[in-house]
Parts: sequence; C-alpha cells; structure tokens
Amino acid sequence: MNEIPRSPTLEAIVGDDPALRLVLARAMRVAPTRIPVLVTGESGAGKELLARVLHELGPKPKGPFVAVNCGTLARELAESQLFGHERGAFTGAGSRRSGWFEEAAGGTLVLDEIGELPMDLQPKLLRVLETGRIRRVGGSGETAVEVRLLATTLRDLRRDTQRGSFRLDLFHRLAGFELRLPALRDRPGDILALAQHFLDEFKPDLGPHVITAEAATKLLAHDWPGNVRELRHVIRRAALLTSAVIDAPNLEIEATGDGATGMSRAADGSGPGAAAVDLVRSPAAPLVDSDLLPLRNKSFEQIQTDVFVWALRRNGNSRRRAAAALGISRSTFCDRVRRLGLAPGACPLPASQ
Repeated sequence: MNEIPRSPTLEAIVGDDPALRLVLARAMRVAPTRIPVLVTGESGAGKELLARVLHELGPKPKGPFVAVNCGTLARELAESQLFGHERGAFTGAGSRRSGWFEEAAGGTLVLDEIGELPMDLQPKLLRVLETGRIRRVGGSGETAVEVRLLATTLRDLRRDTQRGSFRLDLFHRLAGFELRLPALRDRPGDILALAQHFLDEFKPDLGPHVITAEAATKLLAHDWPGNVRELRHVIRRAALLTSAVIDAPNLEIEATGDGATGMSRAADGSGPGAAAVDLVRSPAAPLVDSDLLPLRNKSFEQIQTDVFVWALRRNGNSRRRAAAALGISRSTFCDRVRRLGLAPGACPLPASQ
C-alpha cells in the first residue's frame, strides 16, 4: 500500500481567504501528477512556499528539493550550473561537475524567476523538458534525468512572449498547469491572522506581544506591495523594538492611498476572514477591561465595526478626532460609518466588549 504524502508546509500556511484556498485546492489536485506547474504572483506572495507544497504532495516527496533563482545565474556559467560540465570544458573546469538537474534527480527542481533565464538557454531547457535528457557542457553524450520541474515568476510571461523576450513554446511547456497566488492586499481578511502567526513565531526569542487597535488599523490600511514577506518583516521589527505592546508608531510602514485600502476592499465584498489576533487600545491611558477588543473568531466586518465604534467612543463621538486617531481622512471615516450602519450619535461598544 502506497504511503499518502503529507505536506507540513501546506498545514502551516495561514489564511482563510477564498482566493487563497482555491489556489491551494488546485495545487492539491495537480501535485500528485508529473505535469509541469508554473506558479505566478507578486514578490513576497509565497511562490516558493507553494512550490514546496507541490513537492511534498508530489510523486517523489522524499526526493531532493532544489530551488534555483534564474536571476542569480552567472550568464557565462548558467548552462554549466543547470546541466553540469565535463572536465576541461572551459577554463577553470578542472573536474566534472553535476548541474542542478542532476542534483534534483528523483525529486523536484524549482526554477525561480524563470522569466530571467537567458534567451540562449531557453531552447536547451525546452529540449530537456521534451526529452528528459541533459547534455553536460563539453560532453558528447546525453544523460537521462527524472525530475519534476516547477517554475515561478512575478513577470507576465505571456506579454514577454509577445515582446520576443521569452519563447512561446517554452512558456506552453512550463505552464502545463498554472497557479496564481493572490496578493496580500487582495486577501485583507488574512492580514491580522498572519500578524498573530508571526508574533507567535517570534515569541520564543522576542517575548509575547499584543497589537493595539490603531496598529491593527494601520496594518489593514497598508497596501503591502511586498506581500506576506513584507508583513513578516514589519511585525518582527515592531516586536524587536517594543517590550509587550505594539502600537501604530512602532510599525515602520507608510500609509497608502487614503489610508483605508485594505479595509475598503474587505467592506466591498472581499469576504470575511476569521481574525486570530488580540487587539488592545493604545497604552497612552491606563488599560482597563472595557478597553480591550478581543477579536478572535470574528468576521472581518465585525472587526471593522468594533474598531470604528472604539475610536468613536474614545474620542467623544467626534468623527474628526476618531478619523485622525485611526490615521484616515474624515470623509473615508464617515463613509465607513455609514457602510457599517453606525448611528451618528450613540456609539457604545457592544455589551460583550
């Protein structure tokens, strides 16, 4: 009886956004096959992480997992690095060397940022994909290699084929199945859950931390051009520079747009996300139980309502001061208040708070 592969990487991925879960479901369907997969998405979105999931659920999960960034291949040595070389093939080749394909034999080879592969190497890679055989630089014969090939890119390879900078036949070979990871700004319901995940990760070294409501609002408002990688760095820096409570000024990020990008997308129907972070008010005043905003297991819309109600109450129901406290414009604040159905006068916190 064949052992069912297990994917620790898949189990560790944080997020309940429907778009992300759809990508993961598609990945689980294609992973057991030998079909080449092209993983696309912005920088920091987790492309290599998804490639590792495909390996762990693939036909050879116990084989080697080799990831190569095509953008870092030395142009004059790229062919040797990929396919290997024979002794004396060029100046400095004092002995035979195996390339990345041979090192990944019996497992998975990930060509990261495949769009950076030099044009003169693209037909040689295409031939390897078609024949399953490589020829070392300076060699006279070919060697069969059994490798599951995955490719990742942040480039628009379809546009590159139209421009002539990437071969169309190679693109079709690589994109036997395509998986596109959503950007973090398109899954705002996962931001706070990821923030808590990173706080838990850093806790053994940096100690326990909580995030204030203002800090949470700043996280939700940011556009995250660096995606999950950027969020991880921001949370780590903040935890390193604070003792226990992370407030908005501790987050070294710049606001984008009108300061409510992530929140507006969620309010417009990006879908709820189960928040898994505990938020507290700013420590500027003594902390009391009524100022705590426990947000675990709440929908994204509930989180927004609690944060806006909290800001109104803290600022005497002044929308101008509440908007300033949250770092957004008064017009944006008023629009959110109307969308959330908050009364202009009485804005008490829910009884459960």
